[in-house]
Amino acid sequence: MKNIKLLLFAAIVFLAACSTSKDYLDSNGKRTYRIGFYNVENLFDLKDNPEKIDDDFTPEGRNNWNQERYTKKINDLARVMEAMKYPAILGVCEVENVSVCKDFCEKTSLSSKGYDVVHFESPDKRGIDNAFLYQKKAFRVLSSDNLRITFPEGYLEEEDYTTRDVVYVHGVFNKKDTFHFFVNHWPSRRGGLEASEPKRTYVAKQIRKKIDQIYGTNPKANIVLMGDFNDEPDNKSVEEVLGASMDKSTCQTKGLYNLMSNLDKAGKGSYNYRGNWNMLDQLIVSCGLANGNQYTFSEPVVFKADWMIYKDKKYGAKPNRTYGGPNYYGGFSDHYPIYVDFIVN
Repeated sequence: MKNIKLLLFAAIVFLAACSTSKDYLDSNGKRTYRIGFYNVENLFDLKDNPEKIDDDFTPEGRNNWNQERYTKKINDLARVMEAMKYPAILGVCEVENVSVCKDFCEKTSLSSKGYDVVHFESPDKRGIDNAFLYQKKAFRVLSSDNLRITFPEGYLEEEDYTTRDVVYVHGVFNKKDTFHFFVNHWPSRRGGLEASEPKRTYVAKQIRKKIDQIYGTNPKANIVLMGDFNDEPDNKSVEEVLGASMDKSTCQTKGLYNLMSNLDKAGKGSYNYRGNWNMLDQLIVSCGLANGNQYTFSEPVVFKADWMIYKDKKYGAKPNRTYGGPNYYGGFSDHYPIYVDFIVN
């Protein structure tokens, strides 16, 4: 009997090992990690936070935000993640707090994938933050921090203006490869593109300082920036100030390369503004990672399925959003998610 139990135990261990070994393998047997980002459009809980402007997203607020709509929202977002084959890493923005992130990871189909969350409360007046979601069996967090963006006195006309923190995560992929992730949601274009540009260029400068610090320690560092930059790849804040090149052939040591460049040049986008596609959501990597022999990349994808699309009579097909002002449409988000596959050579 004892020998039979030992054999059964050995068989279970063997099967578990076989199952684990197949995780993240593509059709060619190469280890592959999908990295994604999604602006989930106002994922709020039902509670009124007296320190934030979140009254609309309460049962008594003008949006009539209730448990039924909240549950539908997180399950709809999970449906998108399932269709994207559950990225190993997912950056998100427009989440109110760690609680909604936990609900998303633990009360939907994501619960079977073992996600954990890195989140920090930011000073954004509306209470929307960034967060870093990751599958624990794929990625191990070594450290994390929030980059607080504080505008100098007199820099802006709006003296009390605040924006989202940038979430920074330092960790290990593939049990050995160190990565630095930045999850971004830069200031909006409210007030016009030119008038609001100084806000985004200032944020870009602060992130570039952090990147230069990382490069100062390791010129070959693996760096990944993801987010809703509220600017496009060829705008000043991204291409010039942050230094994210749109041409891989010009990518130099200690530089950055924008993976969305070719899609942007082809007129594609993740956000539709009055019929015009904007590539606001982007994935940017260090040049060493882009040109290295350790990893290769798939073509990046702006992910959309038919059931995520709303066909506007005036502006054509666009992301099916949850709200338009106080009007409830019951859609997923006003942005499409993006992703890319990192393939271990």
